[in-house]
Amino acid sequence: MAEHIFTEDTRHKLLTISTATLTTIMFKRGFRNCFIGGIHPVNPEHARMAGPAYTLRYIPARDDLDQLKVFEDRAHPQRKGVEECPPGHVMVIDSRKDRATASAGDILVTRLWKRGAAGIVTDGGFRDSADIAKLPFPAFHAGPSAPTNLIRHHAVDLNVPIACGDVAVYPGDVVVSDMDGAVVIPRALADQVADEAVEQTLFETFVQERVMAGDGIFGLYPPSSETRETFNIWREGRGEA
Repeated sequence: MAEHIFTEDTRHKLLTISTATLTTIMFKRGFRNCFIGGIHPVNPEHARMAGPAYTLRYIPARDDLDQLKVFEDRAHPQRKGVEECPPGHVMVIDSRKDRATASAGDILVTRLWKRGAAGIVTDGGFRDSADIAKLPFPAFHAGPSAPTNLIRHHAVDLNVPIACGDVAVYPGDVVVSDMDGAVVIPRALADQVADEAVEQTLFETFVQERVMAGDGIFGLYPPSSETRETFNIWREGRGEA
């Protein structure tokens, strides 16, 4: 089976498209559960990212296994993952939607940024969120974690299929985000979805212009055949044909 390469051209396109448009395109293709809701960017000025998923899975901690000394182990999946997440990838963490203790803190998130990762997403929380918010780096979580050393997560796997916010995420799936949350797209579909979403976004720009000019939505959105003709003339005038 041929490997589906995630190209810079596709990344660039996806970074211009809203998650709302992407979920619509995905819904048309039969994907009903691809939006990781319940999360938000720690730094709203850096909410856009697009890149293949590199995954980390947590299970509940166990008292005899999970003490602070485990982080001294260089094979610890959380530490290992931060040092091995490929540049341009998004680290996606299955924290079981539990933000009581942190999925990561500012030092690990800073290390990901410095290593060239595209971003990080967890359905749990981060500690040191005020410091993470100062970074020019997309970081999404459900909310701040308590600043304690209580350990509730046990890191068990890297780069395996996970659940994040009740959405299935496979290694290499393409994660795209904006202020609303993040969308997960199978890599094999990413190029097609990006192209279709660019077209949809262009049409919605036209519709927004017409609504701002006072037009009603009937026959405009969804479009009638007459509206499509008017749209084609509009796009030609913009050099978008």
